[in-house]
Amino acid sequence: MAKSGLASRLYRGEADLNIVGRRKLWFAVAGALVLVAVLSFAINRFSLGIEFAGGNSFQVPASVGTLDQAEAKVNAALAAKGGGAEVVTAQKVGSTSGEYYEMRTPQLSAEQANAVKTEMAQEFGINADQISGSQVSEAWGSQVTQRALLGLLIFLAVVAIYLIVRFEWRMSVAAIASLLTNLLLTAGIYSLVGFEVTPSTIIGFLTILGFALYDVVVVFDKVQENTRGITANNNTTYGEAANLALNQSLMRSLNTSVVALLPVGGLLFIGAGLLGAGTLKDLGLVLFVGMAVAFLTSILLATPLLVLLKNQDLRINAHNKRVLARRGAIARGEVIPKGTPRAVVAGDDVIDAEAAALAGAAPKVGARPTGKRPSGARGGRPGGGGNRPGGAKRR
Repeated sequence: MAKSGLASRLYRGEADLNIVGRRKLWFAVAGALVLVAVLSFAINRFSLGIEFAGGNSFQVPASVGTLDQAEAKVNAALAAKGGGAEVVTAQKVGSTSGEYYEMRTPQLSAEQANAVKTEMAQEFGINADQISGSQVSEAWGSQVTQRALLGLLIFLAVVAIYLIVRFEWRMSVAAIASLLTNLLLTAGIYSLVGFEVTPSTIIGFLTILGFALYDVVVVFDKVQENTRGITANNNTTYGEAANLALNQSLMRSLNTSVVALLPVGGLLFIGAGLLGAGTLKDLGLVLFVGMAVAFLTSILLATPLLVLLKNQDLRINAHNKRVLARRGAIARGEVIPKGTPRAVVAGDDVIDAEAAALAGAAPKVGARPTGKRPSGARGGRPGGGGNRPGGAKRR
C-alpha cells in the first residue's frame, strides 16, 4: 500500500511532528523576534494616526481627480500657506453624500487651516465650502490609549482566572505568555513596516486576543485529555503526550485560522485595496497580521512553554525519569515489555512462545487422534447389539 501523504496524516493526527521536542528552537526564534520588535519600538517607533499624534484633516470631493493628483495639490497649498507642512496620509473614503479624499496633515493653527483651505479651493478650482476640515487634539488620542491599556489589563485578568479554573495555573501562565508574545510581534510588524496606528488598530489588537485565546484553549483541552492520569503508566512522558495533542489538533487549528483569514483578507485586499474603502484598511490589516501570528504562537510557543513548566513539577519530573529509565532497561534487554511473548527454552534451542504453543497443540506421532466421540454410544461402540437394552432379543 502506498504511503499516505502529509495532508492525510495531518487530518488523522498521525503526522508525528516533533514540535515540543524542538522547543528550544522555538523559544530562541520567539526571543529573537521579540528583541527585534522591542528595538523597533525604540528606534522606528510607531506611525501614529491623527487621532493619537494630533493634526488636521481635510475632505476634498473625489471629482477633482485621482488621489495622487489631489495629494499633490494639497501639498502645494500646504507649502504656500501651511508653513511647509506635508500630507501625512491620504485615502479615499465613501459616505452617503458621495466619495471624497481625506487628507491628514500635522497640527496647524486656526489661521493656517483657513488659509490652506482657501488655497486648496483655488488649486482645485472649486468653492471653499466644498472642502470640509476638522482638527483633532493629541489629548484625545492619549485618552484612547489609556482606555485601551485598561481594557487589555482587564481582559488578561479575566483570561487568567478562567484558565486557572478551567485548567491550572501553569496553563494560564503559558497562555498569557503566548498572548503577550502575539501582541508584541504584531506591534513589531506595525513598527517595522510603518503601518499607521489608529483607533481601529487598537480595536483590532483587542480582537485578535480573543482569537488567539480560542486557539490556545482548543490545544490545551486536547493536552489535558491526553495527559489525564499519565503518571499511572510508564509508557509516555508528559512532553510526548502534549506533542501528540498538538499533532491531533494541528489541522483543526490550521483550518480555523484559514477560515478566519479568508474573510479578513477579503476585507483588506478587496474592500480596502480594490474598492478603495480606506476605513476598512486599518481594522483589516491588524486582524490579518494578528491572526496569522496567533496561529504560530499558539502552536509553537504555548504548548512547548506549558511542557517546560510542567517538567518543573516534581511529580511529572519523576514520572518522566521512570519512563526514560524503563526504556533504557528495555533497550538493554533487562525488561521485557508487557504483552511481548516470552521465549521457551527447549534443549539448546530457543523457541518462540507462539511456536511452542502451536507445537504443543500438534498431535504426537503414533498417538490416537482426539476428537468428539460419536453420539449415542459408550466408548465409541455401536448403540445396538450385545446384551444391551435395545439390542438383539434373547432366544
